[in-house]
This record gives sequence, C-alpha cells and structure tokens, in this order.
Amino acid sequence: MGAIVGAALVSHVPPLVLPEDVRREMNDGEDTTLFSGLHEMRRAEFDTRRIDTVVVIDTHWFTTIEHIVASHDRREGLYTSDELPRGMCRMPYDMPGDRDLAEAWAATADGRDDTWITAIDDPYLPVHYPTVNLLPFLQGDEAWVSAGICQTALPEDFLLFGELLGRAVAESDRRVVILASGGLSHRFWPLREFRRHEGADPDLHVRTPEAAAADRHVIDRLLAGDHRAVVDYMPEFRQHAPEGRFGHYLTMLGALGGADFTGAGRQYGEYEAVAGTGQVHLWFDV
Repeated sequence: MGAIVGAALVSHVPPLVLPEDVRREMNDGEDTTLFSGLHEMRRAEFDTRRIDTVVVIDTHWFTTIEHIVASHDRREGLYTSDELPRGMCRMPYDMPGDRDLAEAWAATADGRDDTWITAIDDPYLPVHYPTVNLLPFLQGDEAWVSAGICQTALPEDFLLFGELLGRAVAESDRRVVILASGGLSHRFWPLREFRRHEGADPDLHVRTPEAAAADRHVIDRLLAGDHRAVVDYMPEFRQHAPEGRFGHYLTMLGALGGADFTGAGRQYGEYEAVAGTGQVHLWFDV
C-alpha cells in the first residue's frame, strides 16, 4: 500500500535560478531567503525519508477541459522560458517519470461524470518552470510527475482532483511527496513601476497592503494547521488573484484528506515579495 509521506506549498520564482550577485542586486544587497529555504527543505525533509515519486502541481501549466497529468517515462532537455528568456535560458533538466502512478491517477476518474483526468506522454508536451526551477534544490533519485491547473475548475474540482491522487497513491506501492508549486497573491506591478519593486520586503513590494494582509492570514492558518479556514477563506482570497486560482494548494490538500486535514505547516525561509506577488515555502507532515 502506498502513502503520501509529505507535502509542501513551494515558491518557484525566477530569482531562485539567477546568480547570487543578481539576486542581491535586486534586493538591496541581501539574498532571498526563498533560495536558502528550498535547500533547507531538501536537507530536513527529503533527505530524511524514503521517497519514490514527487508529484508537482504546476501553476504555469494551464489546461481547459480536463485535468492533465504527464505520464512520460522520462523528460529531459533544455528549458528556455518564453516568459523570461533572459533569466531562464537553456536550463538543463532530466526527470525520470512515473508512468504507472500517472496512469493510475487518470484511471480513478474513469466512469465519472463530475471530473475528467487524462494522462499524456507526448514527447513534445511543454514543461514549465514551476517544475524545472525546483529541480536544482529538491531533486534526488525520485521520479517526478507534473500535473496542470485546469482553468475552468472550481475549488471543489481541485479538491476532488487531489482526492483522486490520494486514492491512486494508496492503491500503489509508492511513497510520494506532493509539491504545490506556486505563490500566494499574484498581481504584478505595471511595467513602468516594476523595477522599483524587485525587493523581497512584502510591506514595500507586494502589490497592495490588502494582498499582503490576505497572504499573512493564509500563512497563519496554514502554520496552525487550520486548513478548513483556508478553504472557507477562498472567496475573499480570490479577490487578490492567488496564483493558479490556488488550485496547487487545493489539489495538494485534497490528496491529504481535504479540509479535515490538520497538519501544521513548517516554514522554510520568510514570507517574501517577488515582483508584487506573495511567496512562501511551507512543509506539511503527513
């Protein structure tokens, strides 16, 4: 019988893969704690347990009429971001996949009329940086599987998607970590103001004080393990455009038992701003 052995809400922001001198230049001489936080998470969480497969809920992979899971045996190549090619250019990646788990996840939706999941192994299927940017920090010998964010899904759809992941894992022999790869509030500064707001201080650089307050409210609830309060807060939180409709977190939560899950978060690094958005790393024991 398989098990989810850990889960995390993690930031994937582009500064993570920039040289240290560039990161410091953007942040008044200081390095971002999001960089060191991921390294600390690897040492404290990944290296202390046996993990067969990492499942990434990727907030830059938008699907429309179904949930999609990458079912490749392996994905490798060079990644250049179409969004930010100056900073993320020809980055090598090599990810062994987990076809069996991906196909089992998709099969849990067979015969249902309330959700649709498709496993895809097309070799030309794009990969996105919410997955690739995590590899230098968190990748070991595990298999890696990515899943998209369905842009027509409602919170209950993401929770169900995660619930079915949990079912597929339980029926497998895998020990799995889930990474909800995405941010909190997610509005950018206008182009002409952007370069004045590249620092990490959320009180100066998150897009609005109200968005920063909403982020902190969510973080406080997650640190306390009050996931039901976060689910109940979604109508208010969506006023601040959480990344990926917060589907990355909700899918992760669905796999952990939904709103009844009470695992308290363990924070790595500080709550920081990146380009106007709110970012944090939080690990949850299972």
